[in-house]
Amino acid sequence: MSKENHYRIILSPAITEKSTLVSANNQVVFNVARTATKPQIKAAIEGLFGVKVKAVNTLLRKGKQRVFKGRRALLSDKKKAYVTLVEGERLDVTTGL
Repeated sequence: MSKENHYRIILSPAITEKSTLVSANNQVVFNVARTATKPQIKAAIEGLFGVKVKAVNTLLRKGKQRVFKGRRALLSDKKKAYVTLVEGERLDVTTGL
């Protein structure tokens, strides 16, 4: 796979309070494309960052309905990937690529 395809799969790191807590367990959280599969996510992480991935867990957060200035809007669905790294591997997503 080319780097361009890797960037289509991995959209951004998810930097939240929960993702900071799971980093103690050698896990990193990413926002990924909705059509991405676990093997594709694993290959993209290993290709972009040069680390070994032990496991990938995904979840699909359904879009929520919000009201903004009196108008209703439906937020889009998001897919997240919890990537567990092999022991001894480190990945700091706050420094950028």
